[in-house]
Amino acid sequence: MALSFRKLALIFSIFLAKKFKIPNKNVHSNSYTPSQFGFHKFQFLGQRSDLDNQVLIFHAERVLLRSSSLFPYFMLVAFEAGSLIRALILFTLYPFVSLCPQDLALKMMVMICFTGLKKERFIEGKAVLPKFFLEDLGRESFEILRRGKITVALSDLPQVMVESLLTDYLDIDFVVGRELKVVCGYFVGLMEERKDVNAFQFVRLAYPNVIGVGCFGKCCDSTRFSNCKETYLVSEEERRNWHEVPRHSYPKPLIFHDGRLAFKPTYLATLAMFMWLPMGFTLAIIRTIFAFTLPFPIMFPILHFTGARLRTSNPKQNRRGNKVLYVCNHRTLLDPLLISYCLRTPLTAVVYSLSRISEIISPIKTVRLTRNRDQDAELMQKLLSQDSLVVCPEGTTCREPYLLRFSPLFAEISENISPVAIDCEVSMFYGTTAGGFKSLDPLFLLMNPWPSFSVHFLDMVRGGADESRDDNETSKYKIANLVQNLIAKELGFTCTRLTRKDKYLILAGNEGIVQHAGRINLI
Repeated sequence: MALSFRKLALIFSIFLAKKFKIPNKNVHSNSYTPSQFGFHKFQFLGQRSDLDNQVLIFHAERVLLRSSSLFPYFMLVAFEAGSLIRALILFTLYPFVSLCPQDLALKMMVMICFTGLKKERFIEGKAVLPKFFLEDLGRESFEILRRGKITVALSDLPQVMVESLLTDYLDIDFVVGRELKVVCGYFVGLMEERKDVNAFQFVRLAYPNVIGVGCFGKCCDSTRFSNCKETYLVSEEERRNWHEVPRHSYPKPLIFHDGRLAFKPTYLATLAMFMWLPMGFTLAIIRTIFAFTLPFPIMFPILHFTGARLRTSNPKQNRRGNKVLYVCNHRTLLDPLLISYCLRTPLTAVVYSLSRISEIISPIKTVRLTRNRDQDAELMQKLLSQDSLVVCPEGTTCREPYLLRFSPLFAEISENISPVAIDCEVSMFYGTTAGGFKSLDPLFLLMNPWPSFSVHFLDMVRGGADESRDDNETSKYKIANLVQNLIAKELGFTCTRLTRKDKYLILAGNEGIVQHAGRINLI
């Protein structure tokens, strides 16, 4: 009864304040004055100077995120972890789901998206969702919450969806989500009972004075924060006015992520995607036919007319010799092909891994490397003696504005090294994947309405260290680092010491990003 009275009193006080425009004396006060009803506006929490000694328990998605709709995150699960059909089912049923009470709607979306998924293969919580959660993060709330001594996040979402974001990227100490029921290793689409009470009991034993942070309309009709010393509430209007957290302010950099969707799949954006798919598939086939059959003078205007953009600079300034080793960063599967198109001459590309379909339809010659240093060096020298060669020393693609560590193998096989800086911008689909079907990479890339590519040929770098010199081992690493830095400077990217192995460890979740956080050394 006491709690109900406090609810009614809070609602009545807010109504009177809006009706008669009662000024809030605490807004311009230098000191914090608690409300007599036990609830306070979220803006007052930021005015406190003792947060570094406080324990904060907050509702994750209602306090951290700027948008109130959870549909985009479930659509990501349905599309990336499920299939196009599962995503279409969620899209079709969502208008009816949204009419249900909030808790029931959440359970229905969980059932649609997770039923039948194998627990061991669900990596989207680590590989896909963190990128979109971070882009929706509210700067104002995040900066306040990170000041707490200990932070505990409560979530209505399944634990597998939010745990990686909160612990790996935001350094939240404890995460209490909803566990999913599993039968024979598969999710059945049902959530376990809440564990909020156990979390409160655990925290209260060690820290009796706990501050709760919730939101209007969600916190007031729940008892989850009733045992907190003080409770601060966020309004929907505040959330809408929050700003995006800049990339450089992330506690840990987002370098790797997976998935096909390059946009946040809100309901209207998802509708546009489904409407575009038939046209996009047809357009991808047409672009492929044009690129493989038409001569260069005709091909470029036609591809430009279909929406594909290719910008290049100084494509022939470095061709002082007949045999040039072109060294480029790796953004998509088409990187060597773009260089060949810009030079308007066939080249040979050496690759570490390539699907059989991509190898068959490739208009230029591709040769697989073995990852054996001596064998690969001998093979590349043989190929370079026959024609110019393209190599991507990162060994794998990276979508974000970072460069992985360059393998120094290329630095010792040629004296004519031409660095090439390549960038790619897409609006709907990514043309790379770490856990999906690699044979579909070119299709998804060419299905974008307006894919944009830029190719910049940089000044020639002299390589080919003399093997008789004592500093041969050091020289090849210096050359590799020099080429990496030249490309990064041209593109405005950041160099890292991460490798292909690190990428797959992070995205596959074998050892996790926490254990490898120390290896993210930005140069």
